[in-house]
Amino acid sequence: MTSLSLLAAALDAAARSTKLDPVALFLGADIVVQVVIGGLLIASIWVWAQIIAVGLRLSRARRRCDAFERDFWRSGQDDSEASPDASATATARVAQAGITEWRRSGGTKLRDRARSQSNEGARQRIAAALDSAVAHEADQLAQPLNFLATVGSVAPFVGLFGTVWGIMNSFFQIGEQQNSSLAVVAPGISEALFATAIGLFAAIPAVIAYNRYSHRVGQFEARLQRFADKVQASLTREMEAE
Repeated sequence: MTSLSLLAAALDAAARSTKLDPVALFLGADIVVQVVIGGLLIASIWVWAQIIAVGLRLSRARRRCDAFERDFWRSGQDDSEASPDASATATARVAQAGITEWRRSGGTKLRDRARSQSNEGARQRIAAALDSAVAHEADQLAQPLNFLATVGSVAPFVGLFGTVWGIMNSFFQIGEQQNSSLAVVAPGISEALFATAIGLFAAIPAVIAYNRYSHRVGQFEARLQRFADKVQASLTREMEAE
C-alpha cells in the first residue's frame, strides 16, 4: 500500500509539472518581459474597470433622459429647471442651452421692426447653442473610450515586444550554452508567447467594448439631436407667436 501511494504521488507530481503555470512563467521570465506582462495586466484591469463604468454611465444617462424628457414635455420648457437633478441630465443641459439663448434673444418680445431678420438671427443662434450642447455631451460620454481604443490598438504590439525580447533571450542562451535543444530554448519561447497572450487578453475586450460603446454613444448623440430639434421648433414657434 505504501509503494502504491508513493507511485501515485510521483505520477501526480509528474502530471502537475507538465501543466502550464502562468505564475511560474512570469516569475521565471526576464525582467523586461516581466515589466511588459505586468503593464499589460494593469492595463487589462483598468480596461474592465472602464467597461463597467462606461456601461453604468450610459445606462444611467438613458434612464435620466427618459424621465427628464417625459417631465419636460408634460410641464413645458419654462419649467425645465424645476427639477433638482436637471443639471445632472444631458437632455436638461441641452434644453437649458437653447432656452438661455432664446431668452437672450428676447423670447416672444421681439419688436415688429425688422422682425423677420431678428427671428432668423435668433433661430441661428439657438440652433448653434443646441448643436454645441449636443456635441459637448457626446464628447463627454465618448471621452473614456479613448483609453479603450488605445489599449485595443497598442496592447498587441506591446505583447509582441515581449515576444521578440523572449525569443532574443532564447537565441542568446543558445549561443551561451552552445546547445540548441528544446530544454534551452523552451523557457524563453514560452515566456515570449505568454507575453503575446497577455497582450491579446488586454486588447480583445478593449476592442469589443470600444466598438459597442461607440455605437451606443452615437445612438445617444442622435437622440440628443432629435430632442434639440424639437426644442428648437418649440422655441421658434414661441418667438413667432403674435
